[in-house]
Amino acid sequence: MGEATRRAVLKGGLTVTAAGALGLAAAGSANAAVEAPDIHPTSEWNARAAGGAIVVENHKPTYIVVHHTVDPGNNTDYSLAHALQISRDIQNFHMDTRGWIDTGQQFTNSRGGYVTEGRHRSLEILRGGTQHVQGANVADHNSECLGIENEGLYSTVDVPDALWDSLVKLIAYIADQYGITPEFIKGHRDFNSTECCGQVLYDRLPELRTAVGQLLGVAATRADAPEWPLLKPGDTGPKVATAQRFLRTAGFAVPTDGVFGKATAQAVATVAREHGLSRDSCTAARAADESGFLGSDVWPLLVPADRSTAAWRRELAR
Repeated sequence: MGEATRRAVLKGGLTVTAAGALGLAAAGSANAAVEAPDIHPTSEWNARAAGGAIVVENHKPTYIVVHHTVDPGNNTDYSLAHALQISRDIQNFHMDTRGWIDTGQQFTNSRGGYVTEGRHRSLEILRGGTQHVQGANVADHNSECLGIENEGLYSTVDVPDALWDSLVKLIAYIADQYGITPEFIKGHRDFNSTECCGQVLYDRLPELRTAVGQLLGVAATRADAPEWPLLKPGDTGPKVATAQRFLRTAGFAVPTDGVFGKATAQAVATVAREHGLSRDSCTAARAADESGFLGSDVWPLLVPADRSTAAWRRELAR
């Protein structure tokens, strides 16, 4: 079905869910494309040349993924000059410390609301609307994800208004270019066992999807799928006890006291290591140790066969 027909169906009153059931990519206003935001390219922040070939996936991304940088923290320098500097800093860290060929994420959003291109060619390929540059920001899912790093640490504090506004506009533009519906806006922790994108920002993802949908001219009526809970050392409660029971079934001698202590963290890290899961923290973070975190990529490896994975997921998400 062509683009004109797709837009006509949406304008005629089908919900996003109904359009999706018909195989339609229900993104984009029925009247006009979303305006492209101001994105500062790699040439503007004097990016280093990539250390290897940039991979261009010959398909559109499935997900738009929200991250937080953690470093350099929640500073109050909201200038463009600072935004360009953190882009250089992140690239240096990714190339020199992580050993990646370039910046991991495709785009970076500063606390002042300035958006920069991250990995080379990301802006060029985005404008084409049919392919995407493969990044290095969602382990084991980089071929299907486009990542946005948001400067700051949002575990306990909220994002600045300028950052929020630019994030909404950037994601709406990306979604419009690729025909991605708002329910496919995700947080990093939806894929990997990580704190990212911070609890406060993660809790605002439903609001973000709604705001993006308003710019697209669509309403994401499909309910958000329940996500696996993120558990980490120091957590307590019934979800921890459930994880401990799963670990004991898998052969680990951990207590079932509902306290996420050292033994539980070591068992989780072992499961991740044995299955080849990446234990890197968020792409820009330098110091956080998330090796014992239990999240979206580890839970499916632990759930017993007595019930479906989907059933356990729903129960644990309560």
